[in-house]
Amino acid sequence: MADRGKLIAVIGDEDTVTGFLLGGIGELNKNRHPNFLVVEKDTTINEIEIEDNFRQFLNRDDIGIILINQCIAEMVRHALDAHQRSIPAVLEIPSKEHPYDAAKDPILCRAKGMFTAEDLR
Repeated sequence: MADRGKLIAVIGDEDTVTGFLLGGIGELNKNRHPNFLVVEKDTTINEIEIEDNFRQFLNRDDIGIILINQCIAEMVRHALDAHQRSIPAVLEIPSKEHPYDAAKDPILCRAKGMFTAEDLR
């Protein structure tokens, strides 16, 4: 994969995933596995399947960033917290029905811990 860039994977609700697919991020790898997962509250996808897909995205060498709706990230928080590598980067994003909560974002919490009020003046 030296000649190609890395992909963005998305785990989210239908509106979020559709938006990213319309933006052109949809891909199938050589094994015909997509780089996205649609999770709806009224579907049969459960936390185990979400976690399995998340771990599959982590183990794929063609994925550089994983975007996940924050409300879905809460369902598999233990798996996200266990991920310590920088690539693929895991970023939590808001969904249409669930606003972004900065207090639950581990990246923002880590960034806040790096700086003091004096540093920001």
